[in-house]
Amino acid sequence: MAVDVKRFPSLSHWGAFTAVVADGRLQACEPFALDPAPSPILQSMPGMVHSPLRIARPAVREGWLRDRERADRGARGSDRFVEVEWDVALKLVAEELARVRTTHGDASIFGGSYGWSSAGRLHHARTQTHRFLNAGGGCVNQAGNYSWGAAQFLLPHVIGTYSPVTGRVTDWNSVAAHTRLFVAFGGIPLRNTQITSGGAGEHSTPRWLARAREAGVEFVVVSPTRGDVPEGIDARWIPIRPNTDAALMLAMVHVLLTEDRHAADFVQTHCAGFDRFADYVLGKADGQAKSPEWAQELCGVPAADIRALARRAADTRTMLTCTWSLQRAHRGEQPYWAAIALASALGQIGLPGGGFAFGHGSMNGVGNPRPAAASPEMSSGANPIGRSIPVARIADMLLQPGQPFEFNGRSDVYPDIQMIYWAGGNPFHHHQDLNRLVRAWSKPQTIVVHDSWWTPTARRADIVLPATTTLERNDIGGSSRDRFVLAMHQALAPHAQSRNDFDIYRELAAMGGYEQAFTGGRDEFQWIRHIYDGMAAGWRESGFEAPGFEDFWRAGHLELPEPAREFVLFEDFRRDPAAHPLKTPSGRIEIYSERIAGFGYDDCPPHPAWVPPAEWLGADLAARFPLHLVTSQPGDKLHSQLDAGVVSTANKLHGRERVRMAAEDAAARGIHDGDLVKVYNDRGACIAAVSVQDGVMPGVAIMSTGAWFDPLDAALERHGNPNVLTLDAGTSRLAQAPSALSALVEIGRWEGEAPRVEAFEVPAISAA
Repeated sequence: MAVDVKRFPSLSHWGAFTAVVADGRLQACEPFALDPAPSPILQSMPGMVHSPLRIARPAVREGWLRDRERADRGARGSDRFVEVEWDVALKLVAEELARVRTTHGDASIFGGSYGWSSAGRLHHARTQTHRFLNAGGGCVNQAGNYSWGAAQFLLPHVIGTYSPVTGRVTDWNSVAAHTRLFVAFGGIPLRNTQITSGGAGEHSTPRWLARAREAGVEFVVVSPTRGDVPEGIDARWIPIRPNTDAALMLAMVHVLLTEDRHAADFVQTHCAGFDRFADYVLGKADGQAKSPEWAQELCGVPAADIRALARRAADTRTMLTCTWSLQRAHRGEQPYWAAIALASALGQIGLPGGGFAFGHGSMNGVGNPRPAAASPEMSSGANPIGRSIPVARIADMLLQPGQPFEFNGRSDVYPDIQMIYWAGGNPFHHHQDLNRLVRAWSKPQTIVVHDSWWTPTARRADIVLPATTTLERNDIGGSSRDRFVLAMHQALAPHAQSRNDFDIYRELAAMGGYEQAFTGGRDEFQWIRHIYDGMAAGWRESGFEAPGFEDFWRAGHLELPEPAREFVLFEDFRRDPAAHPLKTPSGRIEIYSERIAGFGYDDCPPHPAWVPPAEWLGADLAARFPLHLVTSQPGDKLHSQLDAGVVSTANKLHGRERVRMAAEDAAARGIHDGDLVKVYNDRGACIAAVSVQDGVMPGVAIMSTGAWFDPLDAALERHGNPNVLTLDAGTSRLAQAPSALSALVEIGRWEGEAPRVEAFEVPAISAA
């Protein structure tokens, strides 16, 4: 009997694909035909869609079902679950929302979501969650993100916008044609360019790198690991101690100033406060010149190399770029501000192929030539109570209700959260110091989670509602940095009793009396058409025509043409700063910010500076924990998504994540390649498997994030999740962004039998 094979267009954050379905099961994900470099992560999807880890039915934590808000909250993560019918589960959620709002107020509900669960714009969990909670009275929201939170709140003060960190930078056509030196602080790790928020039809970074190299662009990569240097571009690697890039940049400015190589005219006409910054660099302000010799002691980069790089940058058309990782560190505002100051001193901002950029090697699509046309989007609506906290301050909020905090020039107090409503994302991956988060997670009375799998977050909920995956619903997707818009056709029936977030929230909104406010009177397909029509209207305003919705849905994708001319960041501003001022108080690049000076933050001075992080290899703590842990994004999954998939599990060793370290560091500890080790500091410990590698700077250990959190107890995480080790502190009072890249550890060989990994086992479940 012939098998009926069907194909459906779809989209993920790691690329567009065709779902191949036979007998109701996903057989394969064929890469999009127009994608020149599809991601191997697609191979994990069939196994994950049909995984035994899927949540089949609504489930309630046994203790909470018995005692409700009086239940033992410390039992989250260890308590059994009881499966219930949907009508029971929805009634419990609706009653709890009503009780908490009535008793404690709307500001006692935290709308937690991190939005990476789907590339689709309708079934975007963060949007749906906040739209639902906003329609019901509001909630405490999250400001910023874990990816580039420091940049998001610093850059508007300095250049009037944070759009460059989202990928809107001088495009690759301009780089290939005009750039002669491309200096990548933090490297260009191609593993990260598999991913685009909103999905990608085209993985373009490898192609553009090759084209730039063929055009004669010289690449320099500044990073603690050679693994951040792409193959095939003949890049020069400059090893640097983690968290010291700002010091290196300041020393390069020192060379430009003392050798009269800086662009004096540009900093006078296009910058504000450069003279005060120059006094700091020259040591007039504090008695310490920020010379190459000074930086050598901090960075481990020879002074002669710093001088040579500064001179080379001044002598040719130079593009400076920084990965997002540089600002995900304690005092992470400083390297981004220093990069802008260095680019200003070089005087090439606004010139073709010159200036600065952010995010090359952090996400696909950065610098991708794309017209400024709309992409699909959906609004979450206005939050009636207008309350939010910085995204990475969740544990602070839960542990310190009523305590004051400062953030980007304002003072506030943490709300007293009694209920967390979470859909999309996994805080037990994204957050730092996970043992601290476990303690914080025990504070609210009730936690509701929508999830498709029994993730670490779902295991720590009171009520779990099973959500569909991308392939079990219809949607539309696309990214502002990609030229494709993708139709996402439902390919599979919902798994077991799972429902999509939109339908769950619609039913809950109806029970609460605000269904119309949530749905806008539209069902799933009407919303998809509405999103498409809004995008098409935006295209028309930009001079592009989109076909009718039916034609788009039938074709499966749309493609924007490449723009006719190069895009150069701040080109108009450079040509005429008076006619095209920046959205800063001065209208110019604020090398010294009077506004930030007025905040009075001693942890974020009003100009770029060397502000030592709490943990780095020059800290006193390095005597006890002499290795700097760099927690990189994984190349085999998106954050913690698909960690149980075949691509991710094939890269584990002994069922654990790997830690990469230099041969001399391993030898000094009696560690051999493949050994199990304990990675630890005062915050916690995890078990990992060692990969001894050339190209890792001595004193540095590198672990990918994303292993599903699997604690034996508070003292030991079994699976290799490095966020039990990372620092849970804001970058500064300005941005309050995550400081995960500032973590000192020690590593020791694991002796004896290691405890069993249980992360991919279903928790204990009983019938109602």
